[in-house]
Amino acid sequence: MAAKKASESFSKTLIEEVHKWGCMKQTGVSLRYMMEFGSKPTQRNLLISGQFLHKELPIRIARRAIELESLPYGLSEKPAVLKVPSFFYAFLMGLLLFSVAHTNCLIFYADGFFVRDWYLDSFRDLRSFPEIKDTNDEREFTQMIKAIKVRHNNVVPMMALGVQQLKKGMDPKIVYEDLDEIHQFLDRFYMSRIGIRMLIGQHVELHNPNPPLHCVGYIHTKMSPVEVAQNASEDARCICLREYGSAPEVNIYGDPKFTFPYVPTHLHLMVFELVKNSLRAVQERSMDSDRVAPPIRIIVADGIEDVTIKVSDEGGGIPRSGLPKIFTYLYSTARNPLDEHSDLGTADTVTMAGYGYGLPISRLYARYFGGDLQIISMEGYGTDAYLHLSRLGDSQEPLP
Repeated sequence: MAAKKASESFSKTLIEEVHKWGCMKQTGVSLRYMMEFGSKPTQRNLLISGQFLHKELPIRIARRAIELESLPYGLSEKPAVLKVPSFFYAFLMGLLLFSVAHTNCLIFYADGFFVRDWYLDSFRDLRSFPEIKDTNDEREFTQMIKAIKVRHNNVVPMMALGVQQLKKGMDPKIVYEDLDEIHQFLDRFYMSRIGIRMLIGQHVELHNPNPPLHCVGYIHTKMSPVEVAQNASEDARCICLREYGSAPEVNIYGDPKFTFPYVPTHLHLMVFELVKNSLRAVQERSMDSDRVAPPIRIIVADGIEDVTIKVSDEGGGIPRSGLPKIFTYLYSTARNPLDEHSDLGTADTVTMAGYGYGLPISRLYARYFGGDLQIISMEGYGTDAYLHLSRLGDSQEPLP
């Protein structure tokens, strides 16, 4: 009944408009284009950017809303209610996935609101905004999309909690690779989210009257991958120290003076996840040993087409049978955080591992600007992760 009431709050006209816009063609942009266009954030350029987003964002959001209506395995037809404390309402307005034991049901419902309906709300906000004709219109529009971006802030950890709930309710005999439709849906959803947040964040940041040196919106035109790797490694070691009381050293090899245009926050996230995984593997393997834990090694290589970052550890590696699972969202070798924390509030806390989304999300961030992430393991010794970043910056963003 609650589900019916939530859906009834939207008119038939709005639903028809969502399907109309969802059929429109998305327009991808490249890192190089964003950097060149944003290098001169004049009022005219900001106006053009706002007009572009006024049309582009509804298309992307409409596509996600439509897809939420037809989830794999008939999941969209099996809603259930997830009761949560009211103070998490702001967090849970993002996408929630949840499951009910024995039904393998993904729940897109939070505090009485379907996530699809949340997308419809965002679509309606964007479509209700009048045509952007001047600077004042563009400034008001910027404030609105800035608020939309904030709504999404806690989506990823909340989603991860839901996926883990799904995992707990699944038949243990189910093979994760057989759930390709779910993995493909999550890949599309996360990739779309990365794109939406990048477009909004880039536009909003171009309004910064005092941008950091060498920065064009989110893009740092002279980013040092060695420096970002150092910061990400320090953050990962802090988490490891908190969890285990000690942390292996991280040695970084590369020229700190080498720079190239990229988004530092994206690279920080990817290196942080890779180093965090390596630290955990080495730390747990060395806990019962008298020898000093071997260091994690990060090598930054400057190629003509790619900048490659290699993260190597001696944490024992991954069995060959486990390699096909590492980029799925239902697999983790770590203890499930939900086994210790039943409160959804823990989603706001960074843990060493257990949610199972670090690697697949990192690969999506790498692929967003034409890169990739590969994992090579030597069981009994360790793992090498190769993070490839396109140095050319001319790849169009993938549009799911």
